Amino acid sequence: MKQGPARGRNGRARLVRVALPCLVLTATMGLAEAQTVTPDMFSPTRQSLVLNPDSPLRRTGAEVADPLNDARQRDPDRERRAPTRLGQVPSYGLPAANGAATAGYDSLNRKRQKPKYYPGQARPKPPPGLGTPAPTPPQRNATGGLRLSIPPSESANKSPIAPAMAGTVPGQPPRKRLKIDDDPFGAVGDYAGSFLVKSAVEFMGGYDTNPGRLNSPQGRAFYIISPEFLAVSDWERHAVVADLRGSFTGYGQNLTPNADGTPLSAPLDIDRPNVIGHIDGRIDVSRDTRLTAQARLLVTTDNPGSPNVQTGLARYPLYSTVGGTFGIDQNFNRLQISAGATVDRTDYQWSKLTDGASSSNDDRNFSQYGGVARASYELTPAVKPFVEVEGDSRVHDLRLDRNGFARDSNGGYVKAGSSFEFTRLLFGEVSIGYAARNYVDPRLSQLNGLLTTASLTWTATPLTTVKFYSDTQLGETTLPGTSGVLSRTYTVEVDHDFRRWLTGIGKFTYGTLDYQGDNRTDKIYSLSGDLIYKLTRSLWIKGTLRRDILDSSSPGSSSASTVVMLGVRLQN
Repeated sequence: MKQGPARGRNGRARLVRVALPCLVLTATMGLAEAQTVTPDMFSPTRQSLVLNPDSPLRRTGAEVADPLNDARQRDPDRERRAPTRLGQVPSYGLPAANGAATAGYDSLNRKRQKPKYYPGQARPKPPPGLGTPAPTPPQRNATGGLRLSIPPSESANKSPIAPAMAGTVPGQPPRKRLKIDDDPFGAVGDYAGSFLVKSAVEFMGGYDTNPGRLNSPQGRAFYIISPEFLAVSDWERHAVVADLRGSFTGYGQNLTPNADGTPLSAPLDIDRPNVIGHIDGRIDVSRDTRLTAQARLLVTTDNPGSPNVQTGLARYPLYSTVGGTFGIDQNFNRLQISAGATVDRTDYQWSKLTDGASSSNDDRNFSQYGGVARASYELTPAVKPFVEVEGDSRVHDLRLDRNGFARDSNGGYVKAGSSFEFTRLLFGEVSIGYAARNYVDPRLSQLNGLLTTASLTWTATPLTTVKFYSDTQLGETTLPGTSGVLSRTYTVEVDHDFRRWLTGIGKFTYGTLDYQGDNRTDKIYSLSGDLIYKLTRSLWIKGTLRRDILDSSSPGSSSASTVVMLGVRLQN
């Protein structure tokens, strides 16, 4: 009785030990059989099970009996998530930023910011790359089948986006507007190394009713050739500026001598060259210390109608003035002090007379040595008052001139003024002072007078600019017993742009010439109008009408002239 249960338990244990290996072997054989490829897998029934997930053979009994239990029927978005590609236009290439993350690189410069999530908050799936069109459900026909025709693209019948409108892509920030060109028809220039070079030449032709400024006018046709050259350095420190301008005025024929045989007060050949230029340099020694230098050149003749013009001349004698200034500028906070030394040399050609003889002008040759100092203080960035003092000495090659007067002299000036700029609408410099010159010869009185200088620019409207210039000079003369000439000029100029390509310029000049030591006083009036038609940046058409009047207290010296010119300007 005691061994029965034991034998039963041992028997059941042995049965379990035998059954377990059999089950493992059976499962292994079933798995091997399931992985074995049989011809039955390629039967039509087998293919319908694999290729058609909606086949009833793939559903459970509950799904067949109640379609609502089928998960495929409860998910209406199943086909929308996996659309067919039949009938869709293929897209080639990668759109901009297609592989960029929410904060990655974007060639369209669109801003990307990473969203902030709280700890434990679910992160949404990243959206498709920018530029990738959203998937659309396939179009179906009336019978429910797929429409296989290719629909028109979104860009059909639409003009392509211009390169300048590239900033209009959705999501891209607007492009910054380019700065409006203040002078859209101005010369652009070319770079020669580190220098910006601009050049131009004008060809003008016209008619002058009185080119010799005679009391009895004689009109002549003329032409003018005027070249220009400008070079500006583009350096981080130091600077060099070269500005050279010239002109040559040629007339078709010479003036006719007086019928009574008296010589003209103007030469028969009235062709006149004129060259003016300067080269300015600056060396930045330190932030507050600068060395400055200037070389200047002037080649011209006496002005028509001047009493310095000899009678009986065959043509105008040329004279040249070559000089230079060497100085230093020093800043002491808002106080700036400038000082420099000046040297100038003036030489005259010999005069050629109508009878073939020559006349010397060596008594008019002189050298000038001087110095100038200026102190200015910056009250505000827009207002900077200053005081300027200049002194010089003129030494002639000949002690006595052709009339027996010693022309050596010492002189100078002192003036005070201010440079200013008010809201960029009115800016410039204005000053007032006193100038005087004493001569070695006691028979020559002191040459002196009020000194006024100004250079103002007022932008009245965006299309209209008003300019005002004023200058005072102490000049030499050959009149016997006359110390010199005190000349003052005042000019008002109005520029108006009717269009960007059409500009009108009106100018009025008034001047006085006071020959101290003589009773002669001249007044100058000049009224001119220019019309400039700008075809391109390189080609302008220019027309000028000018009226010049010389009113002199000396009998027979007054004159009047009307000038008409038309020409072109070529610039680069």
